[in-house]
Amino acid sequence: MTETGIRKAVAADRAAIFSVEEAAFARKDEAELVEAIRRDGDAVLELVAERDRVLVGHVLFSRLCVETAGSRFAAVALAPVAVAPGLQGRGIGTALIRDGHRRLRAAGERLSVVLGDPAYYGRFGYTHRRAAGFDSLFQGDALQALAWDAAPETGRLVYPRAFGVG
Repeated sequence: MTETGIRKAVAADRAAIFSVEEAAFARKDEAELVEAIRRDGDAVLELVAERDRVLVGHVLFSRLCVETAGSRFAAVALAPVAVAPGLQGRGIGTALIRDGHRRLRAAGERLSVVLGDPAYYGRFGYTHRRAAGFDSLFQGDALQALAWDAAPETGRLVYPRAFGVG
């Protein structure tokens, strides 16, 4: 059985990350989003999964802020997570997200927000209930949050510029 290793992404991984993102989503949008987040300096944590020295998965957490009356709270946005199509459903995405969460908590992050399938992200503790008080263009059941410590429950979500929203 081939083991999957997870590590921080490095500059030399960029072409392979682009390929995995493009293949996983069958379009370039998410791959281009990753490049824009990096270019703008908004990447907080970027991990890759490898099997037999081949990059097969990727996750990016970018800086997100929660604006409340006169203050800004630093949080992270999980987006995107991608696994090579032939290896999806084998736990690679789960391993990337769990390792990312572990590293983020150790670094002192307290809140993560994701826009995605509630059945999938609910496995990691994300809930819409936790995100329901946020003002966001993405507000709806797919907007979910996970708090590891005290964090705002209301306020306006300010995404990185690359997302094209405020």
